Amino acid sequence: MSLRAGLGLLTVAGATTVAYSLWEAQAYRIRHEEIAVLPAGSPDVRVLHLSDIHLMPGHTKRSQWLSTLIELEPDLIINTGDNLAHADAIPDLLHAFGGLLDTPGAFVFGSNDYYAPVVKNPLSYIRRGPSKIRHAQELPWQDLQSALESAGWIYVGNRRQQVTIGPLTVELVGVDDPHLHRDDYAAVQGPASADADVLIGITHAPYLRILDDMTRDGAAVIFAGHTHGGQICLPGYGTLVTNCDLDADRAKGLSVHQAPAEVRADGSDPALEITKTAAPSATAWLEVSAGIGTSPFTPIRLACRPEAVLITLTALG
Repeated sequence: MSLRAGLGLLTVAGATTVAYSLWEAQAYRIRHEEIAVLPAGSPDVRVLHLSDIHLMPGHTKRSQWLSTLIELEPDLIINTGDNLAHADAIPDLLHAFGGLLDTPGAFVFGSNDYYAPVVKNPLSYIRRGPSKIRHAQELPWQDLQSALESAGWIYVGNRRQQVTIGPLTVELVGVDDPHLHRDDYAAVQGPASADADVLIGITHAPYLRILDDMTRDGAAVIFAGHTHGGQICLPGYGTLVTNCDLDADRAKGLSVHQAPAEVRADGSDPALEITKTAAPSATAWLEVSAGIGTSPFTPIRLACRPEAVLITLTALG
């Protein structure tokens, strides 16, 4: 094969990959999961997980797809942030949510609720570890928070709240965006209240420090976004980067998180020598959404379709 022919084939392959990646970024899907975390005899609870919508005015297809999610008839909405990509997108976002706003919901914010996206080097997607934080135009996050709370959704950024779903009391513990270092888990740390039937953790970015603390406090399931599932993945290999310290194998989907054994001082009598003991390790379900949108500057996905997630919480057997 001549050099010219080889270059031609590479050009065609590259153009085909880009065209497919642009298409896949709008190939929305619904992922279904089921996990047993509720007390025995409890009715099922259908939780719709939304994340990383990154909406801009003119995102008609994305908005229309969002408006169909009410047909899933969820009992609870959990929104893990990065709703916006433009300062004028809030009216379109609320219109797209539509009837979902009449359903009990809880939310936290991500960096792209606070700040508009910025242009980044596309090669940054293969860089290991979190990206450098660069602030751009501040977005009207206060208006978004007010609108969602006025509709009845509960903000849980560095807060602990309860919501009633049928006969169940669901306790929610959340943090503000760890990627921006706005998290303050110490302010909400602790086990579930005595009257709670289940404890759910909510964070935008799944940094291990947050996952570990929530797991040790007894969260049955933790919801997160931020990673975009890697966004640009290699077929047959998987995720290249998570943009946080979570391992790539858990960049999207349902997995089990195990918090490392915590070493604590043990002994109440100051006259006695204090020994170091390892507390038993704890586990929680971890649900990381691949997200619905992308940055407007990199509107592509490869081997990582955009998604909303419907998780059915069932009773323990």
